[in-house]
Amino acid sequence: MKGIVLAGGRGTRLSPITTSVSKQLLPVFDKPLVYYPISTLMLAGIKEISIITTPQDQPLFQKLLKNGSQLGVSFTFLIQDEPKGIAEAFIIAENFIEDSNVALILGDNIFHGSGIGRNLTNFTSEDAARIMAFRVQNPEDFGVVEMDISNNPIRIIEKPKKFSGNLAIPGLYFYGSDVVKKAKRLKPSERGELEISSINQEYLDEGRLRVNILPRGTSWFDGGTAESLHEAGEYIRVIEKRQGLKIGCLEEISWRNGWIASDELRDLGLAIPGSEYGKYLVRLSEGEFN
Repeated sequence: MKGIVLAGGRGTRLSPITTSVSKQLLPVFDKPLVYYPISTLMLAGIKEISIITTPQDQPLFQKLLKNGSQLGVSFTFLIQDEPKGIAEAFIIAENFIEDSNVALILGDNIFHGSGIGRNLTNFTSEDAARIMAFRVQNPEDFGVVEMDISNNPIRIIEKPKKFSGNLAIPGLYFYGSDVVKKAKRLKPSERGELEISSINQEYLDEGRLRVNILPRGTSWFDGGTAESLHEAGEYIRVIEKRQGLKIGCLEEISWRNGWIASDELRDLGLAIPGSEYGKYLVRLSEGEFN
């Protein structure tokens, strides 16, 4: 399976902060926002990842992430000229996806808890569609999946005006290789976008949509507003301080996955001297948190 991080868009809800920098490069406690969605894909065992950005932001992402070889993975970079919907990511990444299954995660989504992590490896070989569902108090602000009494999906609704359940669909999706063909058949919605909800509905109509309801104890942050970014940063600060372990640390995930050796991890830490993040990597390589 291959992975896509959709990190385009203008970030208008965060203006003026995002006037000169992508929101996915903003700090969420001790690391850039984009580290967290990348870490989710890496925890699922995905090593080939494409980052879709705006033209002006692409050099900054390349400077931050390089080609991924230092982490034992492969990063490629693609451009979304204008934000034309989440589903456009599959068209942009058609040559990258080829005939592979693919996971897509939005570049401003942060997941943490028992429902995520390495449990996601269970979904990487499915030749269907798998979406997440998360209980929220404000379903009208999200795409929602309506379920029957047996917890089977019935309908996908984009920002429902009438209550149809409180199961919002976060920005993490797993698809079979036919998702590109489905995306290319889509017509723009009333707001001029290729809607991911339309793709999910098509899989549902085919009886090929699976829904994974994230359990209690799982946290999900949509980093599209200043308030949500602040909440996410405070959440991560508290967890890391109490546990002594980092969330969304790409180098640690690569090391624990066996993609880089301890000496390589140590070198990555030594490359950023004076940084608490770098010191953490060195301590990891020396076995302090084994």
